Amino acid sequence: MPEPPRDEVPVAGPEGHRDLERYAEDSLDSGLAVGERQIYVSAVAVGDEGRRRGAGLGFGAWLAIGWLAFIVIVSVLAQLDLLPLDSPTKSFAECARLGPFAKEGSAPGHLLGCDSNGRDMIARLAYGGWSTLIVATGAVLFGLVFGGILGMLAGFFSHKTDTVITSLFNVFLAIPAVVLALSLVAFLQGAATSSGGGDRVDPKLLLILAIGIVSVPLLGRITRASALSWSQREFVLAARAQGARPLRIMIREVLPNVLPAMMSIALLGIAIAIVAEGTLSILGVGVRPPTPSWGNVIALDRGRIKDSPHIIFEPAILIFLTVLSLNFLGDVVRARLDVRESAV
Repeated sequence: MPEPPRDEVPVAGPEGHRDLERYAEDSLDSGLAVGERQIYVSAVAVGDEGRRRGAGLGFGAWLAIGWLAFIVIVSVLAQLDLLPLDSPTKSFAECARLGPFAKEGSAPGHLLGCDSNGRDMIARLAYGGWSTLIVATGAVLFGLVFGGILGMLAGFFSHKTDTVITSLFNVFLAIPAVVLALSLVAFLQGAATSSGGGDRVDPKLLLILAIGIVSVPLLGRITRASALSWSQREFVLAARAQGARPLRIMIREVLPNVLPAMMSIALLGIAIAIVAEGTLSILGVGVRPPTPSWGNVIALDRGRIKDSPHIIFEPAILIFLTVLSLNFLGDVVRARLDVRESAV
C-alpha cells in the first residue's frame, strides 16, 4: 500500500472527521483501494485518539503518586532513624489514650495523640508503615514471580498444561482467601516451631509467604489470559514457524507484552495485600507486637473506638488513602495499556 506524504496526513481535531473524509476522497488519485483507504484513515484516527488519551497522567494520578511517595519516604526514613520521632515502643503515661476526638482530651506535645499504652501515634504510624509496605510488596512480588511463571506456561502452551495449571488455580480460588491465609500462617508457624527455629523466623516473612501464596492464583489467571492473547499474534506465530525455541519466544516475544498487564494487576494486588495484613492482624496472626504495623495498631486498641477513636481512625485513614491511590494508579496503567494495544 503506497504511503502518502506525512505532511498531507490530516490530524484529527475539532474538524478531524471532515478532514479525514476529505483526505479519503483526495487519496483516490494516490492509488489506494477503497478498503485500504478506509483502513488507513481509521488507523490515523485511532493513533491520534491514543495520543490524546495517553498524553498525560492527570491530576488525580499525580496526587496518588505523591501520596505513595510520601508514605514510602516517611516509612524508610523512620526505619533508618533519620526522623525526629520518639521510639514506637516508648511509653508516655501522661498521654495514654489522649488525642484528637478522645473523651479525655488531647495530648500536649503529641499531635496525633497516643495509644492506650502511651506510645506516640505519629511514631507508631511511621514505623508501622514500613512493616505494612514490606509485607504487602513482598507478598505481591512472590505472587507475581510464581503466578507469572505458571500463568505464562498455561497461556503459551495451552492444552494439557493449561488444563492442569488452571485447575490448580481454580482449587485455590475456591477457598476463601482469609481462611486460606490463616491456615497457611498457622502451618508455616507450626513448621518453623517444629524445626526449632520458631523464635528466629521473622513473623513478617511468614505473612509474606502466606499472602503471597494466596495471591499466586489471582496473578496467575491474569497473566494466563494476557499470555493466551499475545501467543496468537502474528509475530509469535512467525517466530514459531522459523523454529525458535519456546523458551526464547516466551522471553523475547510474549513476556514484554504481558508485563504491562502484570504490573497493572500488581498495583491492585499490593492494595489487597495491605488490607489482608490488617485483617490478619485483627484476627491475631499479623505482625507481632511490639513491632508496629498499621494492622496491629488497629488490632491492639479496637475495643477503645468509643473513648479513643483516633487510635483506630488514624491508621484506618492511612490504609484507605494508600489503597485508594494504588487502585487509582492501577486503573491509570490499565487505561494507558488499552491505548497501547488499540494502536498495535
